[in-house]
Amino acid sequence: MQVVYERCCGLDVHKDTVAACIAITEGGRVYRDKRVFGTTTKDLLELSDWLAEHSITHVGMESTGVYWKPIWNILEDQFDITLVNAQHFKSVPGRKTDLKDGEWLSDLLRHGLLRKSFVPDKPIRELRDLTRNRAMLAKERARLSCRIQKVLEDANIKLASVASDVLGASGRAMLKAIVRGESDPAILADLAQKRLRAKLPELRSALTGCIDDHHRFLLRQWLELLDVIEGKIAEFDQQIDQKVTPYQEAVTTWMAIPGIDRVAACCLVAEIGANMDQFPTARNLSSWAGVCPGNNESAGKKRSGKTRRGGVWLRRVLCEAAWAASHCKKSYFHAQYQRLAGKRGKKRALIAVAHSMLSVAYVLLKEHRAYQDLGADYFQRANRENVTKYHVKKLQKLGYDVSLVVTTPT
Repeated sequence: MQVVYERCCGLDVHKDTVAACIAITEGGRVYRDKRVFGTTTKDLLELSDWLAEHSITHVGMESTGVYWKPIWNILEDQFDITLVNAQHFKSVPGRKTDLKDGEWLSDLLRHGLLRKSFVPDKPIRELRDLTRNRAMLAKERARLSCRIQKVLEDANIKLASVASDVLGASGRAMLKAIVRGESDPAILADLAQKRLRAKLPELRSALTGCIDDHHRFLLRQWLELLDVIEGKIAEFDQQIDQKVTPYQEAVTTWMAIPGIDRVAACCLVAEIGANMDQFPTARNLSSWAGVCPGNNESAGKKRSGKTRRGGVWLRRVLCEAAWAASHCKKSYFHAQYQRLAGKRGKKRALIAVAHSMLSVAYVLLKEHRAYQDLGADYFQRANRENVTKYHVKKLQKLGYDVSLVVTTPT
């Protein structure tokens, strides 16, 4: 088999140790050396010196949890590193040791059989850390909202049945009044603001409950914790705005697509980056994100076409954006969702919309173009004949004799 890299090293990464195996090809023969290093900064610097001493040019290692990151930070400026998904290679059965895994990695890398995982530059990685941690805080905020709702239900307070947002301006004013000791439904209902004041009779009925000191204690704890989390989210937003400034053009491009706000746009830039050169085509990007049909065929038979796991953080944001885009009327994505949901189901339609949005964004970022919506009537215009036949057939089934007269040019 052809040797692609003559001086390479395979690293089997663990929490406390790194098993390294170098493979040097000279004169048709392979020289190997194996060592085990620790994962402290001092040990990793020794690993770097050992590799430099043997003039190693390429390093391959598996992406074990977060344990690969310290090694990447030390070695990325000196060697060409290939970070490999552990699912993409397997060791020979019956020869499973840490050093054997490192040797297997070095052999695969030596022959060019390892596929690199996408690791963006450090600024994008920092932005990615911020957006992911913000998402976890937002998730915790949603959990707290559910806990507050459970306390209200336990106290026979049916505020959620009248107000669409219990934690809106009106809802929070009522909750704080309850915590302070107020229990009169009329006084609580009078705290409603703007359009919610049109529902004062319903609010008085909904706010009539059995509130005691136990409920007030729970509400106080959750509301205080909610304020802390929302304050932290605001701090994350400020930091994200600073980090995303160099990529403002990409953020603006994403925000031009229906269903994508600034928070989602920053998350998408953090997950993919602003430069699309790392993905040869939109299909490669869609496959990496896990929003395209799977490819599983054997003996001429097509098996399950379910999507692969892909980038879970990227897929989460895309699906949220696709759901929002499917509700943007008079847009292409709304028409696409409505067209597929009845035939293939809502979940498949949602993934299809996410796939289309990612493909569109790839072209816009790659070619630096502005977004232009195809319109809600795109599919009718593209399939004029089929749409006409469909409606004529429906009318004929209802007992009508249909004759068509063209009034506008096609």
